[in-house]
Amino acid sequence: MQENEQKNEREQGGRDLYEWVQALVCSVLAVVVVFTFAIRLIGVDGHSMVPTLQDGDRLLVLNSLLYGDYRYGDIVVLRKEAFLEEPIVKRVIATAGQTVDIDFTTGGVYVDGALLKENYINELTFVEEGTEFPLTVPEGSIFVMGDNRNHSSDSRDSRLGTVDARYVIGKAVFLAFPGKDEDTEKRSFGRIGVIA
Repeated sequence: MQENEQKNEREQGGRDLYEWVQALVCSVLAVVVVFTFAIRLIGVDGHSMVPTLQDGDRLLVLNSLLYGDYRYGDIVVLRKEAFLEEPIVKRVIATAGQTVDIDFTTGGVYVDGALLKENYINELTFVEEGTEFPLTVPEGSIFVMGDNRNHSSDSRDSRLGTVDARYVIGKAVFLAFPGKDEDTEKRSFGRIGVIA
């Protein structure tokens, strides 16, 4: 009788361990699938998005398969190896069919003839990089710029130009971990949250 009880206890312990291991494996697989196909954690490298983003910020990026309808103001991560091997982070300024014009004398950016009200930029746009304006964005493409306009290589650079949406990795939706502030060299954890 005592042997049967001990045997039952061992069997129950084995089932409990099996169920625990099974739950752990399923959880790990779920995390891998989510981070492979739905969201990614990508770091900001450089100062082209100051003041919105700092060098070293870590962003949660919603995969382009889930979010492919890019709009003005979206912050996107893209990779075009002919331009730069590493992923770059930029803001969508115009989408397919829209016309972009930049007045490099006044620093104003115009989309379809309307001056953009850009409260997110570090400074007005005075640096030309080879693209001729006005420019109409082709179908299936977007026009992107960094918020730190005079220190950003973006769609103004003829090597990048308008970006085929297939090069977009996804939309940045959340600041997961702050990088160091350019001026204070400190991390501002109050910046963690949804990216505007």
